[in-house]
Amino acid sequence: MKQLLATLALGLAALGAQAQAWPTKTVTLVVPFPPGGSTDTLARALGPKLQDKLGQSFIVDNKAGATGTIGAAQVKRSAPDGYTFLVTSLGPLVIAPHLLKSVPYDAAKDFDFLTVAVQAPNVLVVPANSPHKTVADVIAYQKAHPDKMSFASSGNGSSDHLTAELFWLQTGTTGVHVPYKGGAPAISDLLGGQVDASFQNVNAVLQHISAGKLKALAVTGDKRSPVLPNVATLGEAGVSGVDVYSWQAVVAPKGLPADVKTKMHGALVAALADPALKQQFVGLGFEIVANTPEQFAAFQQRESARWKQLIDTRKITAD
Repeated sequence: MKQLLATLALGLAALGAQAQAWPTKTVTLVVPFPPGGSTDTLARALGPKLQDKLGQSFIVDNKAGATGTIGAAQVKRSAPDGYTFLVTSLGPLVIAPHLLKSVPYDAAKDFDFLTVAVQAPNVLVVPANSPHKTVADVIAYQKAHPDKMSFASSGNGSSDHLTAELFWLQTGTTGVHVPYKGGAPAISDLLGGQVDASFQNVNAVLQHISAGKLKALAVTGDKRSPVLPNVATLGEAGVSGVDVYSWQAVVAPKGLPADVKTKMHGALVAALADPALKQQFVGLGFEIVANTPEQFAAFQQRESARWKQLIDTRKITAD
């Protein structure tokens, strides 16, 4: 019996030392989208900062496909040992599970939530030569011409698509949804005047707004964006219930050891507070969130319920 207890004690001590020493090898940050987007940019900015804080390399592995669910599923199947994390947008966690017929994970149960890193409102933009100068103009036109005004999005079920659906629902109007394969071609056609409007992520169109190529009519945040201080919120423009933020977050496979979770969360919060990283993202229109795992878990539940209700009400599909 003494020998058994001694063996158990040694085993527990070894586990404690192992957790305390984490990380002892390279850590992978899986991004479920192609390189170049907001989520990928965040992961690549976090990597070097986490390496400085924790003393091991952090590499980014892009596993794109199926609206982010392929990469998310890979992380779900990974060992919860602190060497694989998912850096993701809201899509795989709160939209895809309600949009796709089958998703190879349970977003609420198969991950340990670490933190929502950043968020950014969407912005209603129209081409520079558009006759619409205000949100009221857009609503009046849509009411006079149902199903005529076209809204570009980066794809079915994207946050820009769902924002348009929410806008139509709350204003009692209808428009034409034009889905693209990604934000870049949607913005390109918007700039060229092939489509009438779009609810794009602020960071994706800020340069075009600054250059006078797109007109910003309203932001979807609950307050004005620091990078667009002269642009009203939809609430200020008289449209309630369309407070929408696109967000990026970090999660781990379910079962991450508590001390590893604490250590990684602390490193993430410190990285997001780094002046250089903060300046980079705030300058693009992002707001640093860096909330607690408990706050993130509660937020995920609220967001998931919200988007499920909209997807069900509007009968939105991924097709």
